[in-house]
Amino acid sequence: MTPKNILLIQGHPDTIAPHLCHTLADAYAEGARQAGHDVRTTNVAALDFPILRSQQAWEEAELPPALRQAQDDMLWAGHIVLFFPLWLGDMPALLKGFLEQVMRPGFAFGRESGSSPFTQKKLKGRSARVVVTMGMPSLVYRWYFRAHSVKSLERSILGFVGIAPVHETLVGMVGDMKPDAAAEWMGKLRRLGREAD
Repeated sequence: MTPKNILLIQGHPDTIAPHLCHTLADAYAEGARQAGHDVRTTNVAALDFPILRSQQAWEEAELPPALRQAQDDMLWAGHIVLFFPLWLGDMPALLKGFLEQVMRPGFAFGRESGSSPFTQKKLKGRSARVVVTMGMPSLVYRWYFRAHSVKSLERSILGFVGIAPVHETLVGMVGDMKPDAAAEWMGKLRRLGREAD
């Protein structure tokens, strides 16, 4: 297998205690490095940036300095893996704010006048995986709730800027997870890392 450049985006907003999202990301990174892939990590909770409050700021304001490396890493990566817990049925607000900041016009998609941004996807050529932890059974989220927030992320953010294909890993019942089940998930993420999937 040809080595890939892999960017892991850790979207858990808690910086005080490690969570399953961190353990799964570590397992993925371990597997990827063992297979010879290059890995970089962006820890969203460690970055200092404001929330965007207007379309004008999104289109015209200067990118916060703390996010320049994140954009550089996205351009470097051939594969991007996002990790986050499901909060109130969606990604945490901090991760959404991060994506709004970095996926700016001119960087993630075109903004040349007279042409549609739908035809100017500037992050083409990259694939992604979304790893989501949740308290409910993952089958309930997938079939009853139709995995609505993950599908929105895949279509309206990642797909909009040209990142495809996007695969998902949904990890349910994390509050009651036993150590052997956690170890099994770590093994799965380690394997995905080795395969750069």
